[in-house]
Amino acid sequence: MFRRFTFCNNRIWFKKTGDFRGQFLIESLIDLDTNLRALGSGLLVLKGRPEIEIPKIVKQYKAGKVYAKREVAYEEKYTESLVKSELWKLQCEILTFSTSTLYHAEDLPFSIKNIPDVFTDFRKKVEKDSAIRLALEKPANIKSPNIPELDLPNLQQLGLQKISMDPRAAIQYIGGESQAIKRLNHYFFESRSISAYKETRNGMTGPDYSSKFSPWLALGCISPRFVYQELKKYESLYTANESTYWLVFELLWRDYFRFMMKKYHNSFFQKNGIKNTDFTSKPVDFEQLQNWIDGKTGVDFIDANMIELKLTGFMSNRGRQNTASYLCNDLALDWRYGAAYFEQQLIDYDVCSNWGNWAYLAGVGNDPRGNRYFNTEKQAADYDKNKTFRNLWLKD
Repeated sequence: MFRRFTFCNNRIWFKKTGDFRGQFLIESLIDLDTNLRALGSGLLVLKGRPEIEIPKIVKQYKAGKVYAKREVAYEEKYTESLVKSELWKLQCEILTFSTSTLYHAEDLPFSIKNIPDVFTDFRKKVEKDSAIRLALEKPANIKSPNIPELDLPNLQQLGLQKISMDPRAAIQYIGGESQAIKRLNHYFFESRSISAYKETRNGMTGPDYSSKFSPWLALGCISPRFVYQELKKYESLYTANESTYWLVFELLWRDYFRFMMKKYHNSFFQKNGIKNTDFTSKPVDFEQLQNWIDGKTGVDFIDANMIELKLTGFMSNRGRQNTASYLCNDLALDWRYGAAYFEQQLIDYDVCSNWGNWAYLAGVGNDPRGNRYFNTEKQAADYDKNKTFRNLWLKD
């Protein structure tokens, strides 16, 4: 449960998965099992190391092939290689498929190694020369061996604890495909909030200033291609405007960070990032870091955002940019401490988006302008003019 890049001393350590995402994952697995059983199958959950447990069930069910989601980050690729090695001994093939991106890697107008390091260049070329594949249809039924009743570990067994999301949360996140589709239908077809997305996306309070799809996308409960298809359906029924395009624009950013991780591998976890230029930081002051985590910096806009993250597992995009800038620039701390805490805490954590965005804001990633500083006072005045957000999260 501990992270790929460990910072620890006697005072601060970070888990790979925190309480909120752990609960969301369990809910998602329960929903997946329910949906699979409706099609004649079910979910089999194993406890142990994948390279040991997966070969066991291959032998048990006499499987000839194993299918898996294709990953790009080091830890995931290393685990995949271990599984592949063990399955090879059983003459069983493992096949991986890209399911996380809007555009398939094979459909890009350039190889991974030649992807532009500036997002705008990437976007323009992809939008001009590539097409988005259709999402796969759900099967009518699945021919499956008998799968025993779902047996999931509880949070305590995973080293986590059950906590309730604060009632002030923008929405009460519940894991699973069923809830993902419910949220999509609300945001697109019931409230039609998508038509104003570009104008509201920098909001900070309320359920509909942004889509809130990210936790379900991060965990694979819903695919970006399905979101795109439903968006096209919305546009044909109602309207296509700058806001509906902007959701695709944001999905393309998710793709970009994933392709960049594939291109640069472990560089995104190094202090100097993909640019290999010095990131200046001072020796870590663990009291300062803990105050940042706890929302006790004394800067109300930063503190309100960090408290929201601590009590809900979620933070707005505007909040993420400001709290990251504050840690990197105002506190001058190693940006990877922030990325590590976000990995633990975010309910919508995605390895590529999280580490890619943190590197970007620290000036060691894909931002061509280098270090990106946010004037916290100005940002608060622009995006929380009446202190609605700060009053919500800083009240006793």
